[in-house]
Amino acid sequence: MKTFLVIVLAAATLQITAQQPRQEGPKDHERMMNLSAEEMANLQTKKMTLRLDLNDKQQKEIYAMNLENAKVRKAHMAARKAQRESGNAERPSQEQRVEMMNAMLDHKIEMKEKMKTILNEEQFAKWEKAQAKMEHKKRSGLKGKGEKRGERMKKE
Repeated sequence: MKTFLVIVLAAATLQITAQQPRQEGPKDHERMMNLSAEEMANLQTKKMTLRLDLNDKQQKEIYAMNLENAKVRKAHMAARKAQRESGNAERPSQEQRVEMMNAMLDHKIEMKEKMKTILNEEQFAKWEKAQAKMEHKKRSGLKGKGEKRGERMKKE
């Protein structure tokens, strides 16, 4: 009888702890909001240096490009945050979405052309492969390491 009670108590304890929600820290975009444009560009350039084995000249050129992009991103994030906080955050119209998509694709094309001039063929191939992998993750909803499709939806 004692063993039965111990087993029931252990099972109840496990059930209760399994049902408690996990406490998560800040999301990636929240951490990025706290960084300056220079810090964001520096981190991104260092990651690319490790991944692509960049020389000093390439690092400087890519840092300048990353810094420009980070400043634009920070401005967009600040504008969206101000719009949300003001209470008049509306969904963009169909025309606005098309315009934003065109601008984003034009920017990607420009980035690809710049990267083609900065990197050698081997480095450019690695960079393109990494970009394709990131696009796949975005489209499939995969965010973290080892996260399976649909897991993110379960967490939210």
